[in-house]
Amino acid sequence: MAKKTFMVEVNRKTCKACGICIAFCPVSVFTTDHDDKAVVDKPERCTGCRQCELLCPDYCIRVEENSNG
Repeated sequence: MAKKTFMVEVNRKTCKACGICIAFCPVSVFTTDHDDKAVVDKPERCTGCRQCELLCPDYCIRVEENSNG
């Protein structure tokens, strides 16, 4: 059985660089850009726990399971 993979997106227009997603991601998917806004650096690490999506106060993050078909 193939490992599930996930697509993670950050909306840069609404991201306020709070760092919550970075602090709570258990597998370090995110880093920051020159404006200290979240950037998806290692999407292959995402386990789909959606902590980033659930904890983002501005609803900037979207996590979806990739379709394998």
